[in-house]
Order: sequence, then C-alpha cells, then structure tokens
Amino acid sequence: QEHMVESGGGLVQAGGSLRLSCTASGRTFNRYTMGWFRQVDGEDREFVAAISSNAIYTYYADSVKGRFTISRDNAKDTVYLQMNSLIPEDTAVYSCAAQSHGGRYSNSNDYSYWGQGTQVTVSS
Repeated sequence: QEHMVESGGGLVQAGGSLRLSCTASGRTFNRYTMGWFRQVDGEDREFVAAISSNAIYTYYADSVKGRFTISRDNAKDTVYLQMNSLIPEDTAVYSCAAQSHGGRYSNSNDYSYWGQGTQVTVSS
C-alpha cells in the first residue's frame, strides 16, 4: 500500500512555471512506474506524463511535450513534474499515481495508488 501526497500547485500567470512534487510513504516506491494525470471538473482524467521505475524511460502527452518534465528521486520516494510555459488550458487538478502491476502508462485504470491531487490554475 502506498500513501502519496502532492504539493506545489497554485496560481500562476500564463508563461510561468510550477514544480509539482509527489512523495510516497510506502517501501516499494522504486519498483513503480509513476504517472501524473490531470482532471478538469466534468471531464475525463487526462494522462500528462509517466516515468519508469529506474527513470530511464519517460512519456508525455502531446499537449505538454517540450514544456513539462517528469523526474524522480528514488532515494526520497518522490516524483516531480516541472511545468514551464504554462497556458490557461493547463488549469486542472493534478494527481500522481503509482503503477504496481504494469500496464499502459497512459491509462489511469492501470494505476493502483493515487494521491489526493493539487490544484493548478493558470491565468491569462
């Protein structure tokens, strides 16, 4: 069982940057593929980025490629999402997730554990 807590959300102007963090409290963090997803009220959850357990592989949604960077520090049981050149369309609740049993990195149904989410609001 993993308990994860996100931080770093907030209000930022378009063109600005934010860095999200997600820290896990379990003992097997370094075995999991980790993902970031976002959701706007009334819409489906959207894949943002994912990183393999050893950090060799990273994956991004086309909408954030070149602007967002996912990384992890297994010694700190933490995954990060650096978000640059933010646009109003990036406004959402961002959640981190852990994939304990494999599956498609972009499919939220293939993730076992979730954080509570952190709000990101980008003003124009």
